[in-house]
Amino acid sequence: MKPHAALMIAALTAALPALATAQNEMSGQALTIYSTARPGALPPELYRGGASGPAVPGYAVVRHQRDIALTRGRNNVRFTDVAALIDPTTVHFESLTDASGTRVIEQNFQFDLVSTQKLLEKYIDRRITVDQVRGNSTESFSGTLLSTAGGLVLKRDDGSIQTLPHNAGVRLPELPGGLITRPTLVWDINANRAGSHATRVSYQTTGITWWADYNITYQEGADANSCKLDVGAWVSIVNKSGASYADAKLKLVAGDVHRPQPQGRAYPAPAAQRALAMSDSVQGFEEKSFFEYHLYTLGRPATIPDNSTQQLELFPAARAVACEKTLVYTGAAGVRPYGSPATDRNYGIQSNRKVDVYLGFKNAKEQNMGMPLPAGRIRVSKLDSADQTLEFIGEDVIDHTPRNEAVLIKMGSAFDVVGERRQVNFTVDTTRKTMTEEIEVKLRNQKKESVTVMVKENLYRWTNWQITSKSQDYRKDDARTVTFPVKIAAGAEVVVRYSVTYTW
Repeated sequence: MKPHAALMIAALTAALPALATAQNEMSGQALTIYSTARPGALPPELYRGGASGPAVPGYAVVRHQRDIALTRGRNNVRFTDVAALIDPTTVHFESLTDASGTRVIEQNFQFDLVSTQKLLEKYIDRRITVDQVRGNSTESFSGTLLSTAGGLVLKRDDGSIQTLPHNAGVRLPELPGGLITRPTLVWDINANRAGSHATRVSYQTTGITWWADYNITYQEGADANSCKLDVGAWVSIVNKSGASYADAKLKLVAGDVHRPQPQGRAYPAPAAQRALAMSDSVQGFEEKSFFEYHLYTLGRPATIPDNSTQQLELFPAARAVACEKTLVYTGAAGVRPYGSPATDRNYGIQSNRKVDVYLGFKNAKEQNMGMPLPAGRIRVSKLDSADQTLEFIGEDVIDHTPRNEAVLIKMGSAFDVVGERRQVNFTVDTTRKTMTEEIEVKLRNQKKESVTVMVKENLYRWTNWQITSKSQDYRKDDARTVTFPVKIAAGAEVVVRYSVTYTW
């Protein structure tokens, strides 16, 4: 350790009694975390660690409950166990012992933390002692500190000026006023009752967030379109708030809670260390409706260290959840409707060949599910029977999903099923304000078993339309979308053809 740093630590240690806070007995703390993170949008560096990084997209309400000794009349109470990213305007102090007789006259948040530069700046124009290493010996001398810019500038007792590097050892007689070692809340409290008070301190802090991760194992079903899923759910918590929360009562709020965001506010993210929370306790999260949101309360105390990523099981894995695999072909993917009739015959005729694969299941009790699912990322794997390893096969994100609602996971594109879409005929009659288009879709199945493909057609040319001929039946999904369910035998090709007339 450099002499400068060692001597600074010694000076701080000697001065710490002047910063002593009230000796409090910790009675408990609670943490309610809100997330503003979009599922699957968090960059890896946010929770993998690094000297700096993006601001954490979330916040928490922190509650400390402890016993504090108060005298009758005015008291100065200092509270240092607070998050560095606290919002001081949200701080609330209350006495649970004598709420009506105890009130806060004044409160402030002190955050001018001690550092080498700040400490030396406080001693400008004051006398200091410097230790400088010369060969195998150390020379000590005193003088008045004139500047700390680019090094130390010292005025010696004989009037001479000496410059020194920053790594010179400096001895200071005391810690100057106005500097503290930790962010500190200070209250001026008037108490009618002397003695020990059970108190609660609450505040909001940024720099903390949570999200859900779902790990799914896929199993083939009796046919090409049926399947079974094992669904596991985990909560990931990133804490870079500048405080640790030991044995806290943990709550997570799922839902879109409105909170205006300050403009241009960003915090550097300190280094993070990843830790998996493993516990023998079976007390997991209990879910309940809370206002228009959902609240998940952990049934056991949780310790959330600062600069860490914590993972907790959201609910035990659900086994054998019935699901359906669906193949969807959207030949004109990405084509959007105009604000007027699209009479250009070349608009939207580019063909997409990819057939997308989706897995769907119902979040219902009869499917071994039924808990409201927070927004999060879903990763799907399948067992390779050759060596009994799980191989990753797809990933998607879901929004907050209530009970008894469907979950749809986009997996990717089918390898052995392809599509082709083309315009067969097109006519426009501007006098009668009509437009007719004939579309042909070819689907080829190179698999060894038959499949069903949902051919989704977006009638993007105008809002008023009528299908005048069709090779297969269709269903109307919305005002501009129809779907043709098509079954294709192994190694076969099926053609879907229809004509649509637009009027305006």
